[in-house]
Amino acid sequence: MREEPPALLLSVRPRFAEAILSGQKTVEVRRRRVAAREGTPVVLYASSPVMAVVGTAQLERCENLSVQVAWSSHGHAMGINRREFDDYLTGTDTACLLFLTKALPLGAPLPLNDLRSSRAFHPPQSYRYVAESDPTAIRQLAAQRA
Repeated sequence: MREEPPALLLSVRPRFAEAILSGQKTVEVRRRRVAAREGTPVVLYASSPVMAVVGTAQLERCENLSVQVAWSSHGHAMGINRREFDDYLTGTDTACLLFLTKALPLGAPLPLNDLRSSRAFHPPQSYRYVAESDPTAIRQLAAQRA
């Protein structure tokens, strides 16, 4: 039996979370390589000022490409302009592209304060895997998507 991949908890700016959940943004860019398999569930955390888990998605695939190839091949799906892309990736030669599919907004966001009411919870700066120590609501979301 194939073990299910651990879910990713992905921190994104609120405008990018909205774009992912609306289907306008299907490629998320990261400076650091993400070692996640196809089909990995993704829990979307919208950073400040929203500070809440707002939806889920599924990782279709990851690609590590040169900055130039990443932009020329997939810039149209990133939900950012070329200047934002270049500014974000300054100092690195490669971009890690997360291709997201099956994005679903939550009926009601899970605010950070609520997530911290039952146990210590720290959203990631960029991403991390959902852990057994995370609040039950996050682990349940991750399990529903697996």
